[in-house]
Amino acid sequence: MPEGHTLHRLARTLNRTFGGHVVGSSSPQERFTAGAALVDGTTFGRAQAWGKHLLVAVAGSEDMVHVHLGLYGSFTVTAADDVPVVGQVRWRLTRPGATADLRGPTACELLDPPVVDALLARLGPDPLRRDADPDRAWRRIHASRAPIATLLMDQAVIAGIGNVYRAELLFRHRVDPTTPGRDVEESTWTAMWDDIVELMKDGVRKGRIVTVRPEDAPGPAGRGRRRGKVSYVYRRTGLPCLVCGTPVQTRVLAGRNLFWCPTCQQRG
Repeated sequence: MPEGHTLHRLARTLNRTFGGHVVGSSSPQERFTAGAALVDGTTFGRAQAWGKHLLVAVAGSEDMVHVHLGLYGSFTVTAADDVPVVGQVRWRLTRPGATADLRGPTACELLDPPVVDALLARLGPDPLRRDADPDRAWRRIHASRAPIATLLMDQAVIAGIGNVYRAELLFRHRVDPTTPGRDVEESTWTAMWDDIVELMKDGVRKGRIVTVRPEDAPGPAGRGRRRGKVSYVYRRTGLPCLVCGTPVQTRVLAGRNLFWCPTCQQRG
């Protein structure tokens, strides 16, 4: 599932591509026909991301288009306006010289203001938003017996962190993933928050997740390293830890694969 930086990058791309333009809007798949018609022929409203959710303002209406990509969704932007429809396109936006196609989202719907407010109220602070309040997340974490690895993936605690950032952030701060939230030191949480803010900002800039510090990256600066394909523990089951050499372990926690180094990430 795309993590929060992907949605923020997408919002920037949509605003840069369609901002200030009158857009064509349709639903080739015919599953968003009424919503697409409301947008058609209007000046593109501002897109913004909240965690893993995308909201697009509709000119002349208080409603907003809500998109959640889910596991399989994609929103691709092409620098052409004569792009043939390929696959199940839920929502298509066009202007002269540009086309954006949304395929396979979990949600693509019109929401009125009360529903938008309720959606945002359910989300924890988003590290990529300037109005984020990390203390909100800390209060939830500090009061919980749940493992910190579970809490980091709970969008009601923090919005936008997914499985990759979760595993890598815990490793970077040498935190045992099974540590109850209430046992995490506040100073550790503060350092983790500051770190995830910078990591996700870097993800927006580069369009990929890069978490390994230069001094820990293996081998010479080859093709794989330039593309940021190296991780500390994520999807490295059985491979040696980049720091201590211990084989990376994995287990299923709350329905998702968890990766960690049992030597570097010991309790206490």
